[in-house]
Amino acid sequence: MPTFQAVYEEQFDFVWTCVQRLGVDASAIDDVVQDAFIVIHGRLHTLQQPEALRSWIYGVVRRTVSTYYRAKRTRAVVSTTADGMEVESPEPTPYDVAQTNSDINLLAKLLAELDEPRRELLALVELYEMTVPEAAAALDIPINTAYSRLRKARLAFEAALARHDAGGGRR
Repeated sequence: MPTFQAVYEEQFDFVWTCVQRLGVDASAIDDVVQDAFIVIHGRLHTLQQPEALRSWIYGVVRRTVSTYYRAKRTRAVVSTTADGMEVESPEPTPYDVAQTNSDINLLAKLLAELDEPRRELLALVELYEMTVPEAAAALDIPINTAYSRLRKARLAFEAALARHDAGGGRR
């Protein structure tokens, strides 16, 4: 069983990247990463398969990010209803969104064309650099299903990119 210190040192970049790619606001990434490592520290002793550590960590990160989003929605509702006054949205303005990197926007657009199970598996394998068995374990799906879903996700992504390029889009 790995020590928490070893897990922290070896997996910090992976956790930070996962939190960022799951869409957490830049100002909250460090807090969410810290929350994830608090959970990892408290539950590391429950890890039954040390060889599936990255998959297990990704599961913790997913749940931690989900908790962050739930809390963020709750805070937004409470802050607008507590005193009855309208509060400026913390979400980026359309102008801010338009200023983001065009390659990242294109990637997000193309990934959005995939259904959720394919998109998530493709992200785990291609963006988070998990192996297919690790990703299958993280998503709790059979390995053959993971390979099939990944193949279909790659084909769908390539087709969407080809449609974009044929439509005069640029990369």
